[in-house]
Amino acid sequence: MNIAVISVGKIKEKYLKLGIDEYSKRLSRYCKLNFIEVADEKAPENLSLAEEENVKNKEGENIIKNIKEGMYVVVLDLKGKMLASEELAQKLQDLGIQGNSSIAFVIGGSLGLSKSVIDRADYRLCFSPMTFPHQLMKLILLEQVYRGFRIIKGEPYHK
Repeated sequence: MNIAVISVGKIKEKYLKLGIDEYSKRLSRYCKLNFIEVADEKAPENLSLAEEENVKNKEGENIIKNIKEGMYVVVLDLKGKMLASEELAQKLQDLGIQGNSSIAFVIGGSLGLSKSVIDRADYRLCFSPMTFPHQLMKLILLEQVYRGFRIIKGEPYHK
Protein backbone atom coordinates (compact mmCIF):
# COMPACT_ATOMS: atom_id res chain seq x y z
CA MET A 1 0.00 0.00 0.00
CA ASN A 2 1.20 3.52 -0.82
CA ILE A 3 0.37 6.22 1.70
CA ALA A 4 0.95 9.90 1.05
CA VAL A 5 0.66 12.47 3.79
CA ILE A 6 -0.08 15.83 2.21
CA SER A 7 0.25 18.62 4.74
CA VAL A 8 0.53 22.37 4.91
CA GLY A 9 3.80 23.78 6.25
CA LYS A 10 7.12 22.35 7.28
CA ILE A 11 7.86 20.68 10.58
CA LYS A 12 10.32 22.85 12.50
CA GLU A 13 10.25 21.34 15.98
CA LYS A 14 12.96 18.74 16.54
CA TYR A 15 10.85 16.59 18.86
CA LEU A 16 8.13 16.29 16.20
CA LYS A 17 10.69 15.44 13.50
CA LEU A 18 12.12 12.70 15.73
CA GLY A 19 8.66 11.20 16.34
CA ILE A 20 7.72 11.38 12.66
CA ASP A 21 11.02 9.74 11.71
CA GLU A 22 10.43 6.96 14.24
CA TYR A 23 6.94 6.14 12.98
CA SER A 24 8.07 6.44 9.36
CA LYS A 25 10.69 3.81 10.08
CA ARG A 26 8.15 1.55 11.80
CA LEU A 27 5.64 1.97 8.97
CA SER A 28 8.22 1.01 6.32
CA ARG A 29 7.42 -2.67 7.11
CA TYR A 30 3.78 -2.17 6.12
CA CYS A 31 3.58 0.48 3.41
CA LYS A 32 5.45 2.90 1.23
CA LEU A 33 5.19 6.32 2.85
CA ASN A 34 5.55 9.64 1.05
CA PHE A 35 5.43 13.10 2.60
CA ILE A 36 4.31 16.09 0.58
CA GLU A 37 4.55 19.46 2.29
CA VAL A 38 2.93 22.44 0.62
CA ALA A 39 3.73 26.03 1.56
CA ASP A 40 1.66 27.63 4.24
CA GLU A 41 0.33 31.04 3.37
CA LYS A 42 0.99 33.99 5.64
CA ALA A 43 -1.96 34.30 8.01
CA PRO A 44 -1.51 37.14 10.49
CA GLU A 45 -3.88 37.55 13.43
CA ASN A 46 -7.20 39.31 12.89
CA LEU A 47 -7.89 38.20 9.33
CA SER A 48 -11.33 38.91 7.95
CA LEU A 49 -13.43 35.90 6.91
CA ALA A 50 -12.70 36.73 3.26
CA GLU A 51 -8.96 36.84 3.94
CA GLU A 52 -9.15 33.51 5.79
CA GLU A 53 -10.96 31.95 2.83
CA ASN A 54 -8.31 33.34 0.48
CA VAL A 55 -5.52 31.75 2.55
CA LYS A 56 -7.34 28.39 2.67
CA ASN A 57 -8.03 28.54 -1.08
CA LYS A 58 -4.37 29.19 -1.92
CA GLU A 59 -3.24 26.32 0.32
CA GLY A 60 -6.04 24.17 -1.12
CA GLU A 61 -4.85 24.74 -4.70
CA ASN A 62 -1.39 23.51 -3.72
CA ILE A 63 -2.85 20.48 -1.97
CA ILE A 64 -5.02 19.51 -4.94
CA LYS A 65 -2.03 19.80 -7.31
CA ASN A 66 -0.41 17.00 -5.30
CA ILE A 67 -3.36 14.61 -5.34
CA LYS A 68 -2.70 12.05 -8.06
CA GLU A 69 -5.40 10.40 -10.10
CA GLY A 70 -6.60 7.20 -8.47
CA MET A 71 -5.68 8.26 -4.93
CA TYR A 72 -8.23 7.63 -2.23
CA VAL A 73 -8.27 10.93 -0.33
CA VAL A 74 -8.85 11.11 3.41
CA VAL A 75 -9.02 14.63 4.82
CA LEU A 76 -8.56 15.32 8.51
CA ASP A 77 -11.55 17.45 9.32
CA LEU A 78 -13.30 18.41 12.56
CA LYS A 79 -16.62 17.62 10.85
CA GLY A 80 -15.42 14.18 9.79
CA LYS A 81 -16.27 10.79 11.23
CA MET A 82 -14.56 9.77 14.45
CA LEU A 83 -13.22 6.22 14.47
CA ALA A 84 -11.77 4.01 17.15
CA SER A 85 -8.32 2.60 16.35
CA GLU A 86 -9.86 -0.75 15.44
CA GLU A 87 -12.26 0.97 13.04
CA LEU A 88 -9.41 2.86 11.37
CA ALA A 89 -7.57 -0.45 10.98
CA GLN A 90 -10.68 -1.97 9.40
CA LYS A 91 -11.00 1.05 7.08
CA LEU A 92 -7.38 0.63 5.92
CA GLN A 93 -7.89 -3.09 5.41
CA ASP A 94 -11.14 -2.55 3.49
CA LEU A 95 -9.50 0.04 1.24
CA GLY A 96 -6.77 -2.44 0.37
CA ILE A 97 -9.27 -5.19 -0.34
CA GLN A 98 -11.28 -2.81 -2.56
CA GLY A 99 -8.17 -2.15 -4.64
CA ASN A 100 -7.30 1.28 -3.24
CA SER A 101 -3.55 0.84 -3.06
CA SER A 102 -2.82 4.57 -2.96
CA ILE A 103 -4.19 6.58 -0.06
CA ALA A 104 -3.58 10.28 0.62
CA PHE A 105 -4.15 11.69 4.09
CA VAL A 106 -4.53 15.47 3.95
CA ILE A 107 -3.73 17.76 6.88
CA GLY A 108 -4.69 21.40 6.45
CA GLY A 109 -3.00 24.48 7.81
CA SER A 110 -3.81 26.50 10.90
CA LEU A 111 -7.05 27.78 9.34
CA GLY A 112 -8.22 24.37 8.13
CA LEU A 113 -8.99 23.11 4.64
CA SER A 114 -10.59 24.83 1.68
CA LYS A 115 -14.00 23.75 0.43
CA SER A 116 -12.39 22.45 -2.78
CA VAL A 117 -10.16 20.05 -0.83
CA ILE A 118 -13.03 18.86 1.35
CA ASP A 119 -15.17 18.36 -1.76
CA ARG A 120 -12.36 16.29 -3.35
CA ALA A 121 -12.19 13.99 -0.32
CA ASP A 122 -13.39 10.43 -0.49
CA TYR A 123 -13.56 10.31 3.31
CA ARG A 124 -13.57 12.87 6.12
CA LEU A 125 -11.85 11.69 9.30
CA CYS A 126 -11.88 13.41 12.68
CA PHE A 127 -9.41 12.41 15.37
CA SER A 128 -11.01 14.45 18.13
CA PRO A 129 -13.35 17.38 18.66
CA MET A 130 -10.30 19.12 20.15
CA THR A 131 -8.06 21.24 17.96
CA PHE A 132 -4.42 20.17 17.57
CA PRO A 133 -1.54 22.01 15.91
CA HIS A 134 -1.37 20.78 12.32
CA GLN A 135 2.32 19.87 12.76
CA LEU A 136 1.47 17.61 15.72
CA MET A 137 -1.38 16.01 13.72
CA LYS A 138 1.17 14.47 11.34
CA LEU A 139 2.76 12.58 14.23
CA ILE A 140 -0.62 11.54 15.68
CA LEU A 141 -1.76 10.35 12.24
CA LEU A 142 1.36 8.24 11.70
CA GLU A 143 1.03 6.64 15.11
CA GLN A 144 -2.60 5.71 14.41
CA VAL A 145 -1.83 4.35 10.94
CA TYR A 146 1.01 2.29 12.46
CA ARG A 147 -1.37 1.05 15.17
CA GLY A 148 -3.88 0.19 12.44
CA PHE A 149 -1.41 -1.96 10.53
CA ARG A 150 -0.39 -3.74 13.75
CA ILE A 151 -4.07 -4.47 14.47
CA ILE A 152 -4.61 -5.76 10.91
CA LYS A 153 -1.63 -8.09 11.22
CA GLY A 154 -2.65 -9.27 14.70
CA GLU A 155 0.66 -8.06 16.10
CA PRO A 156 1.08 -6.89 19.68
CA TYR A 157 0.96 -3.14 20.26
CA HIS A 158 -2.67 -2.21 20.66
CA LYS A 159 -4.36 -2.84 24.01
